[in-house]
Amino acid sequence: MTRIAIDLPSYWLFQTELSVQIGDINYGNHLANDAVLRLCHEARLRFLTTLGYSEMNTAGYGLILAEAAMQFQKQGFYGDQLNIKIGMSQITKIGFTLIYQLTRIPDQSTLATVQTNMVFFDYAAQQVRKTPAEFRLTIQKLYPHD
Repeated sequence: MTRIAIDLPSYWLFQTELSVQIGDINYGNHLANDAVLRLCHEARLRFLTTLGYSEMNTAGYGLILAEAAMQFQKQGFYGDQLNIKIGMSQITKIGFTLIYQLTRIPDQSTLATVQTNMVFFDYAAQQVRKTPAEFRLTIQKLYPHD
């Protein structure tokens, strides 16, 4: 079986803390795969909020999750306190790629690495749109300058 390769970014743009709730646990008594994506969604919303955006208005357009990939390294359990870091690996003509790293705070174990490909979308017209220049500039300002 070929493993999915998610490369970590050289710079993390944002981080937040979340805890594993009882609804995040599956029948195996550990963090469910769909809950990992939900935790990433919450972290992404928090990240966008710090930029003055939302998923319905990011520099004038909404966002749609086009693709997601997850790599699991360790199990998570009810009550685990997580640090979720977000980085960006690329901005494309119509969207961007976010990388997430979910780490259990007490032992610094990485539980999962996730990649989501986000696309700019005009919900009123039901059409994909080009990445706004404002968004590119906003992200560019987050990176350290030498």
